[in-house]
Amino acid sequence: MQEIHYVLILIGAFVAMASPGPATLSIASTSMNQGRLQGLALASGILTGSVFWSCSAAFGLGAVLYANVWLFESLRYVGAVYLLFLAYKSCRSAMTNKSDTSKMLATLETKPMSSRAAYFRGLAIHLTNPKAILFLGSLFAMGMPSSVSTQGLLSVIVLLTIQSACINLGYAVLFSNPRIRQGYFKMKRGFDAAFALMFGTAGIKILLSKVNM
Repeated sequence: MQEIHYVLILIGAFVAMASPGPATLSIASTSMNQGRLQGLALASGILTGSVFWSCSAAFGLGAVLYANVWLFESLRYVGAVYLLFLAYKSCRSAMTNKSDTSKMLATLETKPMSSRAAYFRGLAIHLTNPKAILFLGSLFAMGMPSSVSTQGLLSVIVLLTIQSACINLGYAVLFSNPRIRQGYFKMKRGFDAAFALMFGTAGIKILLSKVNM
């Protein structure tokens, strides 16, 4: 009986989760702007989405997306539009003058985004990224034998969940560090401009990408 290639699956997933992308950018932006609690809430939303896609890839939703291109395309466009919306918000923030920025920073601690809103933002970002399930599906296809048991599938899901939690929650803690946050506030407009560029680039890339089903 063939064994599950845990190392292959976990290394591939780690590279995808830890590399800069919509999820990590959102965690960094929220943690630095709103603080650790909101950053952890958003990361938890992304983690929930990650668990959903892992379970879906393990139990066959990837095949449904492959068979229904319109569903994949719909999710893809929703995700791209949301990223462009985040780019617009970051761009608008970067264009505020110093006095406006000072006022915003002065009220940042008293009027943060709610943890609930942060959680659902993170969930929306990850659930509208159907490429996540296609990537996981390809990993599962390479790393698991066709005769894998339900117990084997669940073991992979648990390990991926633990890894995702360490990465996403770790990013939230890192970017909410007071020193990093203080440095961010001093260079806020530059960071916001960079976030706007990266969110916009990711959104446009998704819109223009061709899907090979």
